[in-house]
Amino acid sequence: MMRRVFRWLAWIVASAATAAACAQTAQFFGPLRARDLSPFGYLRLDMRPTYARDLAPGEWAIAAELAYQNTWALSPNVEAYLTALPGRRELGPAEVAAIRALPGENYLVDMELAQLDITVRRQLTEHLSAYAIVSGAHYGGGLLDSGIERFHETFGFSTFGRKAVARNDVNIILDLKSMQSTQLEAPTRGGLLDPTLGLRYTGVALREPWSLVLEGAVKLPLSGRRMLLSTGRADVGAQGTLQRLGAWQAFYINAAAVYYAGTGGLVRSGSQIVPTLVLGYERRLTARTTVILQGYASTSPYSHADTDLRELLATKFQLSGGLRQRRGRHMFTFAITENLQNLNNTPDIGFQIGWALLPAEPPAAASLDQQR
Repeated sequence: MMRRVFRWLAWIVASAATAAACAQTAQFFGPLRARDLSPFGYLRLDMRPTYARDLAPGEWAIAAELAYQNTWALSPNVEAYLTALPGRRELGPAEVAAIRALPGENYLVDMELAQLDITVRRQLTEHLSAYAIVSGAHYGGGLLDSGIERFHETFGFSTFGRKAVARNDVNIILDLKSMQSTQLEAPTRGGLLDPTLGLRYTGVALREPWSLVLEGAVKLPLSGRRMLLSTGRADVGAQGTLQRLGAWQAFYINAAAVYYAGTGGLVRSGSQIVPTLVLGYERRLTARTTVILQGYASTSPYSHADTDLRELLATKFQLSGGLRQRRGRHMFTFAITENLQNLNNTPDIGFQIGWALLPAEPPAAASLDQQR
């Protein structure tokens, strides 16, 4: 019995020491750097939330993030029309004509999108770093339709007319004030998007544990206007992130504004300022693993000059949850994004898988990992 008591006491002391070491070596990675993958305004510059910490001067980091989303967005009249159709079918001239004959403005966007971002970042000084993002996109009918339909059926949700349309097809029908277009297959299979260049500054002094990160970026249309790949115009943006990094948890408030020069995308639009708000909460599970929950809100890039449909003019809301782990110089991320409230102006669901190559870990963190 005494030996058991001593074992318990030793285990308690070792656990306390490990917890203290974790608190000293905990690493937070900042908000998910996922962008808005909505096809409505997708080609505008989207200020991705910033990293939580600086590198040492002269150090480099590289990250690759693969995002994939499924969009089923439609106006109320189109939903009612599709729900009334018997059976599943590939949409053709008859269905397109019927949708165009519906009263008022109408649209249907049924597609999937994959995007790969490669980000290279270099710390120039103690508080100033620069980064470049090169992105590529692929459009298609995808493979998530059946899974989403089964999910809706399992939990008793409406399928919003999905059952009238053949699965994994591309269907884009726009009958709006500013644009009339029909695409029953992907208008382009994909290609390179406009690159983004940015600067990040952390020299603003705040009381611990608060800190402020400022960032500016520009999207450069190097190859001119291209269908679903570039608006052909430059966008500029700025953002600030107020963050509180504790021993076990971190809070982020990110506000951004982008001058969107307009045109391009699925629906043409004029130039305007597009604000975005991101709220994030990151919780440490171990010294190397964190979970994060964050919400995204952004105004629509459209105005009444483009459309009078409420769902396309409404604010976009999305919620993301993710898990991140660092192993040596490598950091891995998996996250899921779901649309909220205004369901017909954002993707139904999206996934993000990320990898980053970071500078070497502090000796204390590496030592703790070896002990485990």
